Amino acid sequence: MSETQNKELAKSYDPASIEAKWYPFWEQQGYFKAGLEEGKPSFSIQLPPPNITGILHMGHAFNHSVMDSLTRFYRMNGYNTMWLPGTDHAGIATQIVVERKLEAQGKNRRDMPRDDFVNEIWKWKEYSGGNILKQMRRLGDTLDWDRLYFTMNDDLAKVVVDCFVDLYEKGLIYRGRRLVNWDPKLQTSVSDLEVEPKEQDGHLWEIRYPAADGSEGVVVATTRPETMFGDQAVAVNPEDERYKDLVGKKLKLPLTDREIPVIADDYVDKEFGSGCVKITPAHDFNDFEVGKRHNLEQVNIMTKTAHLNDNVPEKYRGMDRYEARKAVIEDLKAQGLLVGIKPHKHMVPLVPRTGEVVEPMISEQWFLAMSKPAPEGSRYPGKSLSDLGLEAVQENLVNIFPEQWQKVYKDWLSNIQDWCLSRQLWWGHQIPAWYDDKGNVYVAHTEEEAQQKAGEGVKLHRDEDVLDTWFSSALVPFSTLINDPKAFDIYLPSSVLVTGYDILFFWVARMIMMTRFFTGRVPFKNVYIHGLVRDAEGNKMSKSEGNTLDPLDIIQGVDLESLVKKNTTGLRQPEKAPIVERKLSKHYPEGINEIGADALRFTMAAYATLGRNVNFDVKRADGYRNFCNKLWNATRFVLMNIEGKDCGLDPNAPMEYSAPDQWIWSEFERTVQEVRKAFEDYRLDNAANAIYSFIWNQYCDWYLELSKVQLNQGNEAVQRATRHTLVTVLEQTLRLAHPIIPFITEELWQKVSVVAGVRSENSVDSLMVQSYPVYDPAKVNTQADMTINELKAMVDAIRNLRSGMLVPPSKKVPLAISSRDGEARARAEKLTPYLQTLGRLEEVIFTDDLETVRPVGSAAPVAVVDDFSLMLIIKVDVAAERERLNKEITRLENEIAKANTKLSNENFVKKAPAKVIEQERSRLASNEQLLASNKEQLSKLPQA
Repeated sequence: MSETQNKELAKSYDPASIEAKWYPFWEQQGYFKAGLEEGKPSFSIQLPPPNITGILHMGHAFNHSVMDSLTRFYRMNGYNTMWLPGTDHAGIATQIVVERKLEAQGKNRRDMPRDDFVNEIWKWKEYSGGNILKQMRRLGDTLDWDRLYFTMNDDLAKVVVDCFVDLYEKGLIYRGRRLVNWDPKLQTSVSDLEVEPKEQDGHLWEIRYPAADGSEGVVVATTRPETMFGDQAVAVNPEDERYKDLVGKKLKLPLTDREIPVIADDYVDKEFGSGCVKITPAHDFNDFEVGKRHNLEQVNIMTKTAHLNDNVPEKYRGMDRYEARKAVIEDLKAQGLLVGIKPHKHMVPLVPRTGEVVEPMISEQWFLAMSKPAPEGSRYPGKSLSDLGLEAVQENLVNIFPEQWQKVYKDWLSNIQDWCLSRQLWWGHQIPAWYDDKGNVYVAHTEEEAQQKAGEGVKLHRDEDVLDTWFSSALVPFSTLINDPKAFDIYLPSSVLVTGYDILFFWVARMIMMTRFFTGRVPFKNVYIHGLVRDAEGNKMSKSEGNTLDPLDIIQGVDLESLVKKNTTGLRQPEKAPIVERKLSKHYPEGINEIGADALRFTMAAYATLGRNVNFDVKRADGYRNFCNKLWNATRFVLMNIEGKDCGLDPNAPMEYSAPDQWIWSEFERTVQEVRKAFEDYRLDNAANAIYSFIWNQYCDWYLELSKVQLNQGNEAVQRATRHTLVTVLEQTLRLAHPIIPFITEELWQKVSVVAGVRSENSVDSLMVQSYPVYDPAKVNTQADMTINELKAMVDAIRNLRSGMLVPPSKKVPLAISSRDGEARARAEKLTPYLQTLGRLEEVIFTDDLETVRPVGSAAPVAVVDDFSLMLIIKVDVAAERERLNKEITRLENEIAKANTKLSNENFVKKAPAKVIEQERSRLASNEQLLASNKEQLSKLPQA
């Protein structure tokens, strides 16, 4: 063990030094490596590989806190564990980042050879990917670093090619000319899932399409008049009586010399607008389907940069789509064909990464058939990929939590479209297809194989497109294990996938389909869907909002100036910088204090309610920093009171366990039971809350105070038992909390474990590999529970009496206790030392009648606790006490009236859970008792 590990426990909690010490130690000891022992249960998680586009964000911090806590929990429970790390090449996202970086240097990607640009991205990958891995270590992630993968590594790239070729040869991948989402800025297709509709204020332009025979024709309404040059028809509803005579006739297409037909199709809503719709098959997804039904031509009028091409009248050629819109509107006005303009809110499809409006465009692309049955010779002949995805959830091979996401998943797969696989990018897995000069395609594992298929001497060129990033990501459950048969058998399927709902379709569904298709296994048994991390007000975190946070800034602290710089550098709209600065100054006027990795992890665990969005508040993280400090100081107290003393390690030494000792063990065991269940149910919020409540409320606030009485006043056997209980409960508590707050618990355990006799001082050992506490019902002592609950109620009552009578904390006063029950009085007498210490009492007097000890003229109030009446023997202001009692009586009467109203409501009694009704009745009875007591005290006050 290193010298630093043997140092005395520092006076104050310093997260930075602790984190710097323990992570390297754990890694050097090999604790993160995947377990491969036969006969042991296994637990594993595939890390959703972060993109190499910068740094981890708060969503990653949340996700990683959950995953690492689960991994540590199962590792301590003796499972073979593996948390598999990796990073994703993130085609579009990474290319955008590097293009912007080059633009800042005055360079343009399109002016560079492809290989040079790709080399620039590899340089970025080494820089950014390295930063991401450092952040993971700072968070305490116990990932098996020996298995770290990158989705563009050679071994994974080989699996991508193999799978593509296999799907192609089975007839499931094909090349076709279809309508796709096109990003004019990136000049690539993007998937439906990468398009985010956003409501915008726009216009509905009403345009007259005259009839070819010279009659009036029809009026159509459109939000995109510039696409009219691609119109192939005007459609009406077949049930619309207004236009029945027009169906089959011709209309003049405005601003052109073309004529187009009127067609009837159920797609048209006869109640919307004029009931007439222009059909542009090459620039609208709905129109594309209508066009197929009516054999309409698909005429593309846009270039890849969304400028009008040579398929439009000469005047408009080369115009940007928005420039063309203005020109078309002006020309329609001039010809008297613009009937009207109406304000119109509509959904505009955007690519969030570029902010560009999507242009639906006919394009030659590679597609994966999602609903086509697999051929004979496949693992699942006759079943489509979507069938495999649906079966996995319907047959409970994969369980999705929370359950409401199962329906969303099934609905998407039931209506799935073929997957557009190709992207017109330079960064990614290049499609393994080669073409000859005649356009024949040869899909092969290598260029040599393609050449063999084409024949000797045939000149080939490779398809320049790359695969959608999600294709390679869909394969990682097996592509990352395929070269390690033992790990493959143990860890596929993995235990759980922890992810946000935003990639349920992008990644989760596709992993299920592809893993089943290629391996016959599901990729994971459970899917834990969590919400997204937002700011404290529930707003999406983004630079434009001035509310993004770097997890490392939470861990190590950051000043306001640096926070502003991070959020304003690289803004898409630089003019927003002052607004961002104002927002940050409002929320973090003094920056963010150092919180530490443990407090951040605990915050995230406490937020981890299944399925809900997380509104992250730094103030809450500050509170958990205080919690860590509380645990630190509690440990210092324990060590100061037990080091060098008899802690009961000798089994022959007599120990006399008190009610507080037995009670704290009861509380601990119940907490163990609750925490274990929470981990097993993926409810880390419940685990964190139970741990917090036990450490802060029970161990620190009550047991430590009670132990002081026993250490100061008990005999040797009592003191020995107290010291033994203090340290053994603490040692077990550190084990209990370790998965969530690993750094501080390791640091404290190194000292506590020696004193507790768990390990020798010179051993090289770690809390990380100790056994996790198991619930022991034999240690639950209900009698001790009743005793301490009664003691706590009495102490609380005494403190309330002191507060109500404005007795300063430094002043000790006598307390009188009366009880009509002799057995109860005997119980209370045993609690006297604790009452005196915790209630700051001069003495405790037992009497049959409190009035016999009440000072003359005193109006001292009486508190009733179970069988006891308690009174501080102190003279008080009669008028003030009468006012206090009257206020309390009014409050209690109101509470009683509310409770009676609820309990007399038949609907409430029928529908409310039995536990809620019982609580309401118990509260009513308690308040009625308190009311009677207060009225009695009021009646005994001396008359003015």
